[in-house]
Amino acid sequence: MNTWSARISAKTSDIGFPVRRLLPGRQARHIGPFIFLDHMGPAHFNLNERSNDVRPHPHIGLATLTYLFSGAMLHRDSLGSVQRIEPGAANLMVAGRGIVHSERIPDDIRSTGQAVEGLQLWLALPLALEECEPAFMHYASTALPAWQQDGSHVQLVLGKAWGRSSPVAFPGEALYAVIEMAAGAELVIPAGFAERGIYLASGSISLGGESLQAGELGLLAAEMPEARIHAGQASRLALLAGPTPDAHRILDWNFVSSRMERIRQARDDWQQGRFAAVPGESEFIPLPSRS
Repeated sequence: MNTWSARISAKTSDIGFPVRRLLPGRQARHIGPFIFLDHMGPAHFNLNERSNDVRPHPHIGLATLTYLFSGAMLHRDSLGSVQRIEPGAANLMVAGRGIVHSERIPDDIRSTGQAVEGLQLWLALPLALEECEPAFMHYASTALPAWQQDGSHVQLVLGKAWGRSSPVAFPGEALYAVIEMAAGAELVIPAGFAERGIYLASGSISLGGESLQAGELGLLAAEMPEARIHAGQASRLALLAGPTPDAHRILDWNFVSSRMERIRQARDDWQQGRFAAVPGESEFIPLPSRS
C-alpha cells in the first residue's frame, strides 16, 4: 500500500512571531532544490512594536520564494527593489553572488490587526549559477495559473504540472503548488520527480489510509507512482518536488554554498560591511557568533 515514506513534525520557534520550520531537519535535508521551509504565523502586529520586522540581512547561493496566505509584507533589497506582497502572489529573490533584503510589516496591516501568515522557501541554485548576478521578481496572483480540479483549488506557483506551467523564473527544475481541498475531495499528485513532499498547513489529509496532520510534512517515495490523497476535512497544503540535488549544499546562517570557503568569505564580507546596502534602511541583523 502506498503511504508516506516519512512524516516530519515542525520545530517551532519565536523570532518576534511564531515560525514552524520543516526543512532542513534530521529526517530530510531537502526536497529537490528546496532546502528550507518555514511556515510563518499566523501573527498579529501592532504599530508600537517594530522589533518583529525582519531587518536587512544577506544571502548568497540561493533563491528565496515567499508566498502569503493572509496579511502583507514589504520587501526591500540592495538592488533597489521595493515590493509589497499579498496573498496568492509570489516574490522570487535570486541571491547568487550576494544580496541584502528586509521584510517588514506594512502599517495598514498593523493598524487593522490582520493576521500575517505564509510560507517562505529557500531553493539551492544550480551549481553553475551559485555566483550569478542577483535578481528580484514579483508575480501577482493573477499571473499564476489557478484552477478547480476534483474538489480542489490548485495554484501553480513554480514549475510544470497537470498540463500547466508557471511563469516564475527559477533557474532550475522545481515544482511548488498551493492547494486548497474541500472535505472529501481526492487529488492525484503527479509523479515524475525524484523527491516529493506535501506540507499540510491546515486540515487533515491521508494517503493510503495513513493520515497527515496539520503542521506535518509528508514525504513520498521516489518509486511511488501518482499518489492519490484524500482530504478528511477542508485542508490547505503545499506540494514541493524536484530532482535529486546536483551537489551537497552547506547552510550557514543565511548563506548557502557548495564550498565552505565561500561561506567563510560571505561571513567575513557581512562582518566587514562589504555587502551592498538596502536603500532607505539603516538597521541590520548582526552576524551571529558560532557556538
